[in-house]
Amino acid sequence: MNWVLVLTMYGLLIFGIFAIESAARHLDGGGALFAEKQKNWIVIGSVIYFVTSLVDYRWIRWLALPIYCVSLVCMGMVMGSDEEVHQLRLGPIIFQPAQLGVASGVLMLSWLLQDLPRLHRIFGMPIVRIGIISVLSGLPFLMVMKMGDMGSALVWIPVAIVALLIGGVPFRYLSLMSILCVGVVPVINLVVLPLVSERGPERIKLYLDMLEDKPVDIAGAAYAPYYVSMAVGKAGWSGIGWNAPSERGSLHAKRYIPWKTAHNDFIFSVLAEEQGFRGSLLLLTAFALLLIQSLFISFYSRDMTGRLVVTCVVAFFFAHIFENIGMCVLIMPITGIPLPLISYSGTFVVMCMFMLGLVQSVWIHRNAMEIVKLPRNT
Repeated sequence: MNWVLVLTMYGLLIFGIFAIESAARHLDGGGALFAEKQKNWIVIGSVIYFVTSLVDYRWIRWLALPIYCVSLVCMGMVMGSDEEVHQLRLGPIIFQPAQLGVASGVLMLSWLLQDLPRLHRIFGMPIVRIGIISVLSGLPFLMVMKMGDMGSALVWIPVAIVALLIGGVPFRYLSLMSILCVGVVPVINLVVLPLVSERGPERIKLYLDMLEDKPVDIAGAAYAPYYVSMAVGKAGWSGIGWNAPSERGSLHAKRYIPWKTAHNDFIFSVLAEEQGFRGSLLLLTAFALLLIQSLFISFYSRDMTGRLVVTCVVAFFFAHIFENIGMCVLIMPITGIPLPLISYSGTFVVMCMFMLGLVQSVWIHRNAMEIVKLPRNT
């Protein structure tokens, strides 16, 4: 076991429990109830984490295709519903199929990019590799955008970029694709995005208006970014303390931070207000250690599948961290996306622990050798 990865993960999970207890204080049942629920999810995730770690990831990859197909079906079901939080209810289980799609998509990309070229050399051609990555990532990306979940859709962009980099696509292809992507950004923003998302263009326009110091309605559309960024900016070095009341000037205690989603999407603003710059720096340092340690593990992978699994998981975590914290400090538009291992998110924390279990599996089985059956001499 890579114990640095294990201890960092559980350190973040414990840090998140305290943040959830304070952030969810205004909800029915209070913050203690949601912190207790998060502990239960962590127990379930721990079982999945250690089982995934001890099973060779080369066996787990065979689950990629059925789970990927199931995730597409589930996303299609959510697209046809009026669910605002993009969740699907199957009996007592409530989950976000978009997160399931990313996890299975990572396994699909890692599996196919290594094994398809063994079937025929045509699958090893750069243009075919680009096509495989585009289809596997583009289909769920468009479906999630159509659902209206722009934050979860944007996660696919760094995952696809990393798959292109590690998947063996030559640099000249990547350079040409980068130039083309920059050229079509205006078309995507002005034509494509309004067709697949209603709130996306509005949030981007509001973000640009705030960057340019244009007048915005802080009692309306600009309410969340204004008060969330204010909570982060006024915290100082040490913050106002955990679970601080309104007498200490807590914006969260006064319900200025959107209190219904403070324990999920805006948990960093609550954490930054209470723990200040030093607490935020500690959180970012822990995330950096987690991601750097994962990249360290990728160098020891025994095959391309392992390298792709680890680096795509790193891209997944980085996208969530950058989006969640970025929108709280106004370097990103507001997107509804949880902070990994910190936010109260039910099945999402289990999914995060499963993906870190895959990373741990790559480390544990780094020296495993494939058994090759040789023909018997006659």
